Amino acid sequence: MTSPHHVEHPDTAAGRAPHRPQEEILRGLFAEVLDLPHVGLDDDFFDLDGDSLDAMRLISRVRAVLGRELNIRVLFRSPTVAGVARALTAAAPAAAPAPAPLEARPRPDRIPLSHAQQRLKFLAMLEGPAPTYNIPVALRLTGSVDPAALERALGDVVERHEALRTVFPDQFGEAHQHVLDPHEARCVLHTARVPRADLERELARAADHAFDIAVEPPLRARLLTTQEAPEEHVLLLLLHHIVADGWSLRPLLRDLSRAYRARTAGSAPGWDPLPVQYADYALWQRDALGGPDRPDSPLAAQVAYWRRALDGLPEQLALPFDRPRPRAADHAGAGVPVALDPTLHRAVAGLAQRAGVTRFMLFQAALAAVFTRVGAGEDIAVGTAVAGRAQESLHDLVGCFVNLLVLRTDTSRNPTFRELLERVRAADLEAYAHQDAPFDLLVTELKPRRSSAHHPLFQVVLTVDGGAAEAWETDGLRGAAEFPPTSVAKFDLGLYLHEATLPDGTPHGVNGVLQYATSLFDQATVQDLADRFVHLLREVVDDPDRPVTAVDSDQGGPSGPERPPVGTPPAAWAKVAARGPRRR
Repeated sequence: MTSPHHVEHPDTAAGRAPHRPQEEILRGLFAEVLDLPHVGLDDDFFDLDGDSLDAMRLISRVRAVLGRELNIRVLFRSPTVAGVARALTAAAPAAAPAPAPLEARPRPDRIPLSHAQQRLKFLAMLEGPAPTYNIPVALRLTGSVDPAALERALGDVVERHEALRTVFPDQFGEAHQHVLDPHEARCVLHTARVPRADLERELARAADHAFDIAVEPPLRARLLTTQEAPEEHVLLLLLHHIVADGWSLRPLLRDLSRAYRARTAGSAPGWDPLPVQYADYALWQRDALGGPDRPDSPLAAQVAYWRRALDGLPEQLALPFDRPRPRAADHAGAGVPVALDPTLHRAVAGLAQRAGVTRFMLFQAALAAVFTRVGAGEDIAVGTAVAGRAQESLHDLVGCFVNLLVLRTDTSRNPTFRELLERVRAADLEAYAHQDAPFDLLVTELKPRRSSAHHPLFQVVLTVDGGAAEAWETDGLRGAAEFPPTSVAKFDLGLYLHEATLPDGTPHGVNGVLQYATSLFDQATVQDLADRFVHLLREVVDDPDRPVTAVDSDQGGPSGPERPPVGTPPAAWAKVAARGPRRR
């Protein structure tokens, strides 16, 4: 999610003046997207805390305002107003024909699912009702809560966002979206007083609810108040992923705060209607992308790219499993913490800036290097999520717009870490330039061997987000959003990192979790992988020009087991990991 800690750099307002009207317009677009009062011609978009979602918004605004197509690779290579202006001067007008604008449109009798929803519906049918694709968000609140006003505010939000009152029945063998009337999808606020010692267990139990998405509205709410302190509460909002993604939480919490404020004052929220709803997006998406069977469609071109990019990809990543893979994944999971102190975080940020990569790319390269060192091979694929919200009208909408990308890293020929960063940057920029091809469609078109035992095309996911937790401040009730841990593992491994920053934008540490499938790994094995990851980062920020196979190959992480030689088979590695840390 976009960080709220946007700060103005000292030279932002006092930098050199623009020389052309296009530069002045671009300055305004940069400032608009980054929510800054001013942006200088030479200020770096990513140094100003821009992220991937901001980049897609900027591309959308440039297309709309200047009628020019800003390629994401151009933005990455020249991430300043002056650099983008130079690139656009030589660029052709936005490609024609441009997709029709995303607007509210007439609804057919049966509203189709979006591409992302099709994949989630298929998985739900395969598994049955389960908590695998739940999104739990916990608001830890301090102050006096009016439960009746809060329940009415929830109703306001459900009425505002159609996705929150959509079910997914099957008719004639085909699923579709059915938008319920607000009274049919009423979100009941369940309340309870619990001992503080039982709070986390009650949250985990509530987060494990299994939605039946064919008939059940996809939002549940539970307010827990501690018995010891009546002004300590946790509001758990539980959504199914088929109607929301991580980026949806900002408009959801913002609208809930505004509605609660109005309801405690005895009125309804006076907000303007949303320009489009999720059903409009699902209909528009099919028109905008076209079909893969049309050679001239944008979708066909993207599928052709991915067919080339993923040619020869191994079916599975040879991770250091402790047990054979079961016939079917049970999605039971646990996690070990991953942390970078502020000093290491600043060093990582400095190396990323000097190497011309994002911090995500640096973390990706480090993870690939660790996997290669433990015998997983030299062709390392990880998945990541992209926002999918390039259209302006989607920024304030709750819905599932996210898409999955496969990022492939070549660690062969013993590169230095700096060389590995260059490889990652080149591959990732190509992938991001082709991010509209829906993942489920790629699976259909590329036809990897399908198995209920593992995820297709990649089995490890990496996400990096930044900034503070979503805040809540309403009439004496204050708190922040947290994401309670779950007992679910969607993938073999998932590295989820959160970057903290100081008010001036200085990196201030990373906290995260390495989530793992308990059917495959022991905790000691995954803890060692986490330790290796942090240890490798400490080594490469000091000397990125050493080959990655030469980075302290004889020493384990701070608390991890002894390292086996590079290339040790996973089964043998697991035996080493099981011995625990070496005494020093």
